[in-house]
Amino acid sequence: MPSKIVKTTTAALTLALGLLASQPAFAQTAQADSTSNDNQAFTFAAIGDIPYGAAEIAKFPSRIQDLNADKDLAFVAHVGDIKNGSSVCSDEYFSSIRAQFDTFTHPLVYTPGDNEWVDCHRTNNGAYNPLERLDKLREVFFNQPGKTLGATMPVKSQENLGLPEDVSFTRNRVAFSVLNVQGSNNSLLPWTGLGKTAPTPEQLAEVDYRTDAVIAQIRQTFADARRSNDRAVVLLQQADMFDPSLLEAATANPDTVSGFRRIVQAIVEETNRFDAPVYLVNGDSHVFAENQPLAAGSPWLGIYGSPAADNLQRITVDGANNAVDYVRFTVAGNGATGGDVLSWEKVPFSQ
Repeated sequence: MPSKIVKTTTAALTLALGLLASQPAFAQTAQADSTSNDNQAFTFAAIGDIPYGAAEIAKFPSRIQDLNADKDLAFVAHVGDIKNGSSVCSDEYFSSIRAQFDTFTHPLVYTPGDNEWVDCHRTNNGAYNPLERLDKLREVFFNQPGKTLGATMPVKSQENLGLPEDVSFTRNRVAFSVLNVQGSNNSLLPWTGLGKTAPTPEQLAEVDYRTDAVIAQIRQTFADARRSNDRAVVLLQQADMFDPSLLEAATANPDTVSGFRRIVQAIVEETNRFDAPVYLVNGDSHVFAENQPLAAGSPWLGIYGSPAADNLQRITVDGANNAVDYVRFTVAGNGATGGDVLSWEKVPFSQ
């Protein structure tokens, strides 16, 4: 299939970069905050890297019904990769997944993964220009900025910056921030399927612009959380910036994860200024994990040139062939004493 015509031109990105520079530290669409005055505990679910391949696509409606049946969920988060990395990134496929997303009876927060746009240059993906596929994802999945998929829940959106997928909301003094941070070194790998051996100028412009916007949202989320005396911050994104399978290569050459460096540094700075727990929920690496990737002594500190951030807890959801469960998070009630603000468990799908 020939390369598709790209809508997000270098000129448009240059104009957008100028817009970002002219905005306050963080700019969002004027949407109602979803802050809840309810002091009770609540739960939410996270999934990612699903559905992968024909067998999982066939099971996906059942997976959604399992989540719908978990009536206590306040919302569901899909942290990216709605297809595997060797299938075509077609309009028809995007539309089919959107139709499935529309069957969620809970609010659904979705952030794109690299398989549905960054990696679409690959020949077996259709040799698309990734930026054109990102435009299409925004058209299909984020056509109502400031609202979730599934059941409607208002969220604050970076739609006025052209990133409607970056959203934030607060519930019972817990701040949530959903970020477009990509695997494949945050979209810095060359588009080899289009014959490129190095990142193109338009590709680099998109990465810089999106990263600036992500960092602005991170900083604003923490600023708001400090001002509101929130109990915790939860960041959700696709990329596993601490993927164990990348550790050896990143130790030998930290530039292999250079696309994440500024984001990691911003998270560390804000975590260490915030006197409460911070949780990072991601997909990408497909294997459930729960750890503190930037605790004192971690090898990732040297890779990212970062001080320790002992209050940062990372949770990776199962994905791909391991996507046989979802992670259910429980947020303690506002008046709870002792223990963590968030706890979690894996809940098996019914089939």
